[in-house]
Amino acid sequence: MQSLKDFRTFAAEILVLMRKILLLFLAAVLCGSTVTFASCAGCDDNAVVVDQPTIARIQNRGTILIGTTGDYRPLTFREADGTYWGFGIDMAGEIAKRLGVGIEFVQTSWPTLSADVQAEPQTFDLAIGGITITDARRETMLMSDGYLHNGKTILCRASEADRYKSLADMDKPEVRVMVNPGGLNEKFANENLKHATIIVHEKNEEIPSLIAEGEADVMITEITEAPYYIQTDTRLAAPLMNAPFTNGEIGVLMRKGQDDLLQLVNDVIRQMKSDGTLRQLQQKYGLI
Repeated sequence: MQSLKDFRTFAAEILVLMRKILLLFLAAVLCGSTVTFASCAGCDDNAVVVDQPTIARIQNRGTILIGTTGDYRPLTFREADGTYWGFGIDMAGEIAKRLGVGIEFVQTSWPTLSADVQAEPQTFDLAIGGITITDARRETMLMSDGYLHNGKTILCRASEADRYKSLADMDKPEVRVMVNPGGLNEKFANENLKHATIIVHEKNEEIPSLIAEGEADVMITEITEAPYYIQTDTRLAAPLMNAPFTNGEIGVLMRKGQDDLLQLVNDVIRQMKSDGTLRQLQQKYGLI
């Protein structure tokens, strides 16, 4: 009799547990949440955890956290008073508008970008501003569709524009090539310029002026950045801008597991392409 009583008690407990699981599942479905099984400190190994989707979390917060370097005119730049402007900043505004939330910008850097995107606890929802889509990034993170064509090129002094017609013209010991640390510009220089003197300068936004002033001869940059500087500083030239060394696209970067946010960002990019907003931004920042 005792064994039968124990069995009935056990069966009742199982039934209660199953009902709880079913209710959690239904609640998740109704709220648009996803259900995962995961372990956590102080929980049973197979406890049910209801994860709120990224979009719902952002909308509940009322603000989207945008990671950006703020050192890459005209895509993202942070002024001394803390305000941001640029092509990528305007893109962030369109994403926030679609979500119906405000924006808070979070400072990141090229050397720490990937680590910051994947940090625990999460520091921002997505990163934007001159981030090239690469296979390496896609292996560990999510990247949106491209919204701006990009490629490696150079800035040099206007008086020496005829001197540089190829990588070979730069790959000489007497040529001082300046790059910012941790990003694809430094990587490109190290892979393609084996004989040039490579100088790493911490602040990307200072390099064009240093080139103009003779502190270095060439800056490795991109066709999205070079037009701004040759338009604003007559001492500079970008002689190879129409024949970039590489071809790619710039996109929005975010951590894995945020597929709902990725889909929304891609929808915003497609809409901006179709209604002409993207082209208007290209004209605004002199990228056409």
